[in-house]
Amino acid sequence: MKSIVILISGRGSNMEAIVRAGLPAKVAAVISNRADAAGLKFAAQSGIPAKVVDEREFSSRGAFDAALEAAIERHSPDLIALAGFMRILGSDFVRHYSGRMVTSIRRCCRRFPGCTRTDAPSRKA
Repeated sequence: MKSIVILISGRGSNMEAIVRAGLPAKVAAVISNRADAAGLKFAAQSGIPAKVVDEREFSSRGAFDAALEAAIERHSPDLIALAGFMRILGSDFVRHYSGRMVTSIRRCCRRFPGCTRTDAPSRKA
């Protein structure tokens, strides 16, 4: 069975939709860049490991990206879902997950003409 790590920043409504969709995949973890993200509660109540990698604890985007990557890699996911994740990720991070990362944020698609929501983040890599 494929595994997914879901990244969130807030309510987690997109993450909830993924969890409730009954996909033939296991949600291995939910990770947020904000400790006050309401979606963390839903993850915990659903028995999904939840973690915070607080962006405010890092002095640079690179340091945050490295910590986020380490948190993700603990779960060895097949797919990374950016489900309302409201943080710009560096090119090295995006390149590392190229072909395995999807987003639910439509405005990403505006920056990458011709791509869909499922391939927008990996286009630049």
